Amino acid sequence: MPRPTTPAHDAEGTAPSRRASRTRPGPRAGRSAPAPRTPRRPSDEIHTSRGDHESTELAPGDYGLFGPGSATWQLMGEPILWVAGIRALYLQALDPKTMFGTWQNSALVHRHEAWARFLRTTEFVRTRTYGTTAEAERAGRRVRKVHASLTGTDTDGTVFRLDDSEQLLWVHCAEVDSYVNICRRCGIGAGPGQLDAFVDEQRHSAALVGLDPAEVPASVAELDAYYADTRHRARAVAEAKKSLLMTFNPPVPPALLPLKLVAPPVNTLAFAALPRWARKLYGAPGSPVTDVATTAALRGLYQASRVVPVRLRYSPAVRHARQIMREHERHQDAAP
Repeated sequence: MPRPTTPAHDAEGTAPSRRASRTRPGPRAGRSAPAPRTPRRPSDEIHTSRGDHESTELAPGDYGLFGPGSATWQLMGEPILWVAGIRALYLQALDPKTMFGTWQNSALVHRHEAWARFLRTTEFVRTRTYGTTAEAERAGRRVRKVHASLTGTDTDGTVFRLDDSEQLLWVHCAEVDSYVNICRRCGIGAGPGQLDAFVDEQRHSAALVGLDPAEVPASVAELDAYYADTRHRARAVAEAKKSLLMTFNPPVPPALLPLKLVAPPVNTLAFAALPRWARKLYGAPGSPVTDVATTAALRGLYQASRVVPVRLRYSPAVRHARQIMREHERHQDAAP
């Protein structure tokens, strides 16, 4: 993915037929890619892509990787999920190799470049979520090309590739787990079935960066099992702690200096939303009291966002997607 600006790699139909819940992640023999939710969906597995910065205008019937019937479109547009994105960065940074590779190859130490990197990251997420199939594929192709060209060096001198599947899976799961966590806690109204569908749909996103969808968690239970199996390798290296602190004083253009006032409280909330084991690795308390207070704060922030006018609350891409979802629902209601 493009060189990140914060702790880790930055970028990055109806629910599928129900599977018996798995308790262990890993290879899933015979598993198919996520089931399509809408007609004229892209191929079940995406293997090529590259991002651009053009505005998204969906061709008739081309809803990209997801579409109006997807849990992804239903959830991803809410502003509260910016907290999830920051939480994901803090969680991603706890994999030492992921953090080393990011720190050694990114603009983290070049603050004048960081804002442009951040914009590229958000553009990738927008294109992946709301872009056409062709746009999403171009985005993924560029990300894979960048990752394939970069290497990192571990503490023992071992050189590793940034497109290593183990690291890519950690980054993917941290992002998806963060969206699920915030949706569960903020009062958005996402039920277990919708969250399972969201996790399953995000295997399309995983395929964009080069992962095999069959090897990626496809439900909340599988996501939880992934962390039960892999969190033993998590560690807050010095670079992770430094990058965490840097996010509280982000480099922004002069016209956006008010964002510096918003960053500390939002980032504090994102950090507090981490699992207890993750907060402890950073040297913070892992108190259940923090969890209760954080959930209350997330609910309050979500409710506050609901009073903001729609034209200000949502980006143009999200407003466009919401219009398509309304039309999709009307057609479904009118169908015999």
